[in-house]
Amino acid sequence: MYEYIKKYTNAFLGLLYPEFCVACNGKLYQQEDTICTKCMYNIPRTNFHKIQNNIAEQIFWGRVNIEKAVSFFYFHKESKYQQMIHKLKYKNQKYIGEKLGQIYGSELIVDGVFNNIDYIIPVPLHTKRQYQRGYNQSEQIAVGLKKFLKAEVLTNILYRKIYTTSQTRKHRYERWKNIENVFGIKNAHKISEKNILLVDDILTTGATIESCINTIVKNTTNVKINILTIAISVNN
Repeated sequence: MYEYIKKYTNAFLGLLYPEFCVACNGKLYQQEDTICTKCMYNIPRTNFHKIQNNIAEQIFWGRVNIEKAVSFFYFHKESKYQQMIHKLKYKNQKYIGEKLGQIYGSELIVDGVFNNIDYIIPVPLHTKRQYQRGYNQSEQIAVGLKKFLKAEVLTNILYRKIYTTSQTRKHRYERWKNIENVFGIKNAHKISEKNILLVDDILTTGATIESCINTIVKNTTNVKINILTIAISVNN
């Protein structure tokens, strides 16, 4: 009886306070969560986890050594999926990050990708920016991934020691100079000899992740580094 009442109470509340898809803003129907079925189906997936030497990996060739790099979908400016990422980063809708992490994690686990990861490490925000935003969107993605990859999320390893301006409107060289040497590391011994997954929201030039990797490599031994982003920009 309780489940029956709960089901129809939720349906009634849905009529009064409908939830909307974070991509297209259309109404969500029963059994839909955060993203509607149509938008879920039409996400411009990269399938990089099935492709050796994919575009994400090529970005880091000759710069840093990595095991594998993947991105969930292609990021096109002015698309509804850009609006979804904008809501995650700037509109206090942090649950979007966890949901996207869960979706991608569920697809990765089917193909046995990253099933040997020891730790998931989100790219950190500076404490000032995290205070302004209220959360780290990359950490929310990592929390979603954890449900399927079964690896511990570590937020006490990397930190930003320098507050930098936004990377959004900067060109490649400006991005690299803006982010150079801004990261620090704590508890480095914990990830030595481990297989880790660095997680960020959008891969553009790779400058931020490269800086993270350089910091890790300088302070640890024999770490295998993998990269995962929810999106990869095709308009940079």
